[in-house]
Amino acid sequence: MKSIGVFDSGVGGLTVTRELIRQLPCENIVYFGDTARVPYGIKSKETVIRFSIENILFLLKQDVKLICVACNTVSSFALPVIKSHFRVPIVGVISPGVREAVYATQNKRIGVIGTKGTIKSHTYETEIRHLDPKIKVTAAACPLFVPFAEEGFLSGNVVLEVARKYLKPLKDAHVDTVILGCTHYPLLKAVIREALGNNITLIDSAKQVAIEVKNILDAEGLLNNKGRRAGRHRFYVSDNPEWFSGLAERFLGQPVRNVKRVNNV
Repeated sequence: MKSIGVFDSGVGGLTVTRELIRQLPCENIVYFGDTARVPYGIKSKETVIRFSIENILFLLKQDVKLICVACNTVSSFALPVIKSHFRVPIVGVISPGVREAVYATQNKRIGVIGTKGTIKSHTYETEIRHLDPKIKVTAAACPLFVPFAEEGFLSGNVVLEVARKYLKPLKDAHVDTVILGCTHYPLLKAVIREALGNNITLIDSAKQVAIEVKNILDAEGLLNNKGRRAGRHRFYVSDNPEWFSGLAERFLGQPVRNVKRVNNV
C-alpha cells in the first residue's frame, strides 16, 4: 500500500504528522527530517528549493502517493517550484491555515508568527490579502520559540516574558486571530494564549493540512479508510537519529523508535 510522504528540516513537522495519524489512522506515513541541514530558515531561497527537491526524490523512492511539505520555510520559498517539477500531489502548510484564518477572523485583523525566514518572505500576507484585501495583517518573528519547544521550555516566567515581547505588536494591533506559522509553535499554544488573551483564535495549520490531504486522496481515489489495521509509520533522518528520537515523543505524542539515518539525500 502506498504511503503519505512528509518532510521537514527537522522535528517540527511531526506536529503535522501527529494530525495526519489522528485523522487518517489507516494510512501509511513515511517521514523524512533533514536534520543534517537544519535549520532551513537561514538558507537562501535557491538552497531551500534544492534541498526540497532532493527530499522529494528520496520520498518518491519510498513509493509515496502524496507529499506533505511540513515546513513553513519550504512552503514559503519553494512550493510553486517543486509543484511544477513533480506529478505527485504536494500539499504545503501555509494555504490551509490561511483559509481557516480568513474564515475565522471577526474584525479582519490577523496576526502571523513564524521564523525570521517565513516572516521575511511575506507569503502569509500575500495569501491572506489575495483572499480578502480588507484584512489587516500583523506579522512577528519569534526565533526563540523553536529552541524553547525543542528544549521543553513550554511554560514559566522566562518563556512568558519572551512571548509577551514578541507578541506585543499583535496585541497592540488588536488581532483576533493568530496563525501559528511554524510547526514547532503548537507546543507553545498555552503560553501564546496567556500572552495574547483567551479571546484570541489560534490557527494550528496541522489540522487544516490533514483535512486537505484527506480531501485530495479521496478525490484521487487514493484514500485508505477501509483497513482494520492502523497504518505503518516509518521515520528517516539525514543525521543524528538519537537526537530526533529524543525529541519526537514531545512533538508526535508517542515514542518513535527505529529511526533510520540515510546518507543519499
